[in-house]
Amino acid sequence: MNVKNTTIELIKPYGGKLVDLLVDEKERKELKEEILHLKSIQIPQRFVCDLEMLATGAFSPLDRYMGKEDYESVLESMRLKNGLLFPIPVILPVKREQIEGIKEGERIVLRDPYNVPLAVMRIEEVFERDPEKEARKVLGTTDPHHPLVPELFLWGECCISGELKVIQLPEYYDFPEFRLTPEETRRRLEELGYSNVVAFQTRNPMHRVHEELTKRARERVKGALLITPAVGVTRQGTWTATRE
Repeated sequence: MNVKNTTIELIKPYGGKLVDLLVDEKERKELKEEILHLKSIQIPQRFVCDLEMLATGAFSPLDRYMGKEDYESVLESMRLKNGLLFPIPVILPVKREQIEGIKEGERIVLRDPYNVPLAVMRIEEVFERDPEKEARKVLGTTDPHHPLVPELFLWGECCISGELKVIQLPEYYDFPEFRLTPEETRRRLEELGYSNVVAFQTRNPMHRVHEELTKRARERVKGALLITPAVGVTRQGTWTATRE
């Protein structure tokens, strides 16, 4: 019989603090007025997803798209410049023409592909990226048959970074009851009252073997089961590569 502990305290978020970049209602109203007079850039859906992860703390301790020092450190050592393990760079690539005329310290609006304003960024860094090095270091290959390699070379040649003030998160209409932020997830786990948690992340629909595996793991630790699926369009074929 499982015994719940109603006074549990979850382990601290990675890096010690759960980042929250969403502004309050008062600041949101002020920013919505300000963005009418700011330059804007539209960012692809991939980087909209990264923005959401940054805003809700899923990428804690990151509170912005990576600057040059973190970017280069992650490529070389899979660690942030402060030494924390972080195996993949989280950057915002842009074309040079998108930021032409934008000065350091200037604030710009980040919009999704449908032109919805999501955040205001203060430009603090602009630096060059090396897509070939990214492919080699992160994916372990520059083979164009790898599903992500060609995409890497289509991204902008520059990266921008700086303070983010997030006005709103992307809207979703499917499975809203399961789309929990890290803060909401932690609160739900605390409410369950178990001192142990088994977590399982899947990028594909779960099969019967996965179901049995997770059930047995939960029973073994006598705790809660956290499943975090990231299910999208299934890619054709598979690819295995090793980081250098």
